[in-house]
Amino acid sequence: MSDKLTIAFLPEAAYGASLNCVALAQELRDMGHRPVFLCDPGFAGMFGNYGFHELPVAMSPLKSDAEIADFWQRFIDQHRPHFHLSPLDQIATYEVPAWNAIVDSAIHAEPGLKKALATLKPDVVCLDNVVYFPAIGRAGCPWVRIISCAETELPDEDVPPYTSGCSLEDRASWNVFRSAYVHALKPVHDRYNAFLTSVGEARMVQGEFLQASPWLNLLLTPEAIGYRRRQPLDPRRFAYIGGAVRAEAPYELPYFPKHNDKPLIYIGFGSLGAADTDLFQRLINLFAETPYRVLMSVGPYKDHYETVPDNIHLEYWYPQPSVIPQVDLFIHHGGNNSLNEALTFGKPSLVMPYCWDGHDNAQRVEELKLGARLPRYDWRPQEMLATVRRLLSDTAMKRQLKELSASLAAQNQRRRAAELIVRAAHEGSRRPSRSAPVG
Repeated sequence: MSDKLTIAFLPEAAYGASLNCVALAQELRDMGHRPVFLCDPGFAGMFGNYGFHELPVAMSPLKSDAEIADFWQRFIDQHRPHFHLSPLDQIATYEVPAWNAIVDSAIHAEPGLKKALATLKPDVVCLDNVVYFPAIGRAGCPWVRIISCAETELPDEDVPPYTSGCSLEDRASWNVFRSAYVHALKPVHDRYNAFLTSVGEARMVQGEFLQASPWLNLLLTPEAIGYRRRQPLDPRRFAYIGGAVRAEAPYELPYFPKHNDKPLIYIGFGSLGAADTDLFQRLINLFAETPYRVLMSVGPYKDHYETVPDNIHLEYWYPQPSVIPQVDLFIHHGGNNSLNEALTFGKPSLVMPYCWDGHDNAQRVEELKLGARLPRYDWRPQEMLATVRRLLSDTAMKRQLKELSASLAAQNQRRRAAELIVRAAHEGSRRPSRSAPVG
């Protein structure tokens, strides 16, 4: 094996997973290796903007960027009313359709992914997704699973169910959620297992769509906020690497005609959350009357907002790792990237989740007193403002966050994660058989 490794990244066709992988790829490139992104055509150019080679792999029958963007826009528009529902009620209304789309992507991608991997011949494949692609296990090299949602994505009897938003104490709700989840997902799970067996793979256990890698599993969660598990994770195969944040160009704060010397709040709800224009308008109206500066990431809807107050600045997109160190509070949806960046730079989070792992991360933030959780829609103005004031003035929380931030910086998690990926590649090359076991 050459000292310069070819390392393939297959992120989910979503900005969160893609940007996670960019952070790790940047470190691997700095170490002299060759990261290559296997990406959906709808994300073509994104990784090239960071200087990485791209190899397209179609995740759906959609052909053009416009078709792909329109599909996901329609998907979110269709399901936006379900973001008002509890995590339990979202299983049937949002998670089942989402899992059907995810399984569709795994089935459609298989022939193209198999061909791309045969052409690339990587030394290791890094998968940042929630579903298993059989071509990866048959690529003739080790593969690494990147767990970039909440840690709850890895089940354990003493960890709340994935996407449930349940507290540690409310065990009765765990059983209710798990039972409803497995029952509702059975048709799509059966369909996925039929696909696996059709290509010679073992079936997944009920409710699971992705197994642990036999080589390496990276949890994009700081170990300091990890759960105490009944079955401890094997440190030879599992590593917490919270703090592995990508590098972005420096960001210069804009001038605010009003309150330019006041606390700075950043609001970003991710690429899908930007479509929630009614919520953004409500927040604009609220913060217009406060003594704060506010940055809002509103995606492609910037022109939707006709009047912007002098203490608020809207942008299509902000380079979050360059912005968050400069703010006093980060209001977000609980995506793992956003939470990791807040913790890395020692900033309190006000989490307003709408789906998936956001519910779990919001609950964890509140349990550990690293911020606060509010419902995405059913909040009152005075409740929101009181929560903001509390988070901005909580000195004990700020001290705890500062200590966690310093610990993550000292551990250099990006370098550690990259070294573990390289180690997995070398260990795989020494095994008599390089095909990964499944099931």
